[in-house]
Amino acid sequence: MSTLLEEIKVYKETFKKKAPEEKQRLMAQATKELEESGIAQGLQKGDQIPDFTLPDAAGQQVSIKTLLAQGPVILTFYRGGWCPYCNLELKAYQNKLSDIKGAGAELVAISPETPDASLNTKEKNSLEYKVLSDVENKVADQFNLVFSMPDYLIDIYKDSGLDVAAHNGNDDWELPKPATFVIDSTGEILFAEVDADYTYRTPPEKVIEFVKSI
Repeated sequence: MSTLLEEIKVYKETFKKKAPEEKQRLMAQATKELEESGIAQGLQKGDQIPDFTLPDAAGQQVSIKTLLAQGPVILTFYRGGWCPYCNLELKAYQNKLSDIKGAGAELVAISPETPDASLNTKEKNSLEYKVLSDVENKVADQFNLVFSMPDYLIDIYKDSGLDVAAHNGNDDWELPKPATFVIDSTGEILFAEVDADYTYRTPPEKVIEFVKSI
């Protein structure tokens, strides 16, 4: 079975062959500008996470405090089910779910999509872990992950028929940076990986090995 990073590499190569050069240039420019801006750096190792409760894909309220009382939590923020890199990541974590549970951890994924959109993502990828809906990026903002998409990038997405704001149930065109955290039962972040490059994702194997080491 291919690893997540291998699958991402294959997808990127296909995208480069098919997408117009101007589209590729502008998307790369947006990533570079985000990285250089210094915004949305994310919470870091040693930080305490905010206490939060969010609805899952079925509309049930899920408390992070309740989950942490049972052991460490792997928390991953993704952009939405419309994002191919997010779907590759979500499926890769699903494939390693038994290893994650075997290491004694709980897996939770969060996006700014509405519960209905989150349910579509969960069903499409046959996800058996918690997928939470952070409408208006309120929790992602507490994790210092939120940024506004530049107008030229919004235009590219709209031209591709992709209305991110509609998926999120608002008009904000704001997204969280993809980020993965490991949090202990006290709410302290033990592992943090945040990247301005939306095509990079933390491999599940890396996180599992870390959880096993704590």
